[in-house]
Amino acid sequence: MILNVHERTLPSAAGALIDTLSGSDDRLWPHDRWPAQRFDRPLGVGAVGGHGPVRYDVRDYEPGRRVRFGFRGPAGFHGYHEYEALAAPDGGCLLRHSLVLEPRGRARLTWPLIYRPLHDALIEDSLATAARNLGVAGDRPQWSVWVRLLRFLAGRRA
Repeated sequence: MILNVHERTLPSAAGALIDTLSGSDDRLWPHDRWPAQRFDRPLGVGAVGGHGPVRYDVRDYEPGRRVRFGFRGPAGFHGYHEYEALAAPDGGCLLRHSLVLEPRGRARLTWPLIYRPLHDALIEDSLATAARNLGVAGDRPQWSVWVRLLRFLAGRRA
């Protein structure tokens, strides 16, 4: 079982950014650098979609607090990922993205070699996007050479 967690302490308004996911005013997803997150309807339980080759559906949604997505693809991805807005000790908000995955079959290789580095870079970009949209200064995360190579190769195939 894989548990992959990324988090950042932000101002208390960070939870509201979850509600903008995949909307016309999305202030959480780094759509300027990554494939846009799209669903067949507005964000809510039962919405189906994803980004790039990663497919999922909304399993649980608590506006301003949490959204959980269950994987539908790629093959061998069994689990979920979610954004949560938790109270931080300083009165702010701990914005957390968690991925819980049991890779099966080919995914036992594709997760660590391809998807994990891309996922980690995307989520760090997402947290930086959230910070920027809340007026928190900071640089964009730098991608590793491996992430840049994977993105280059993916772009050539498309």
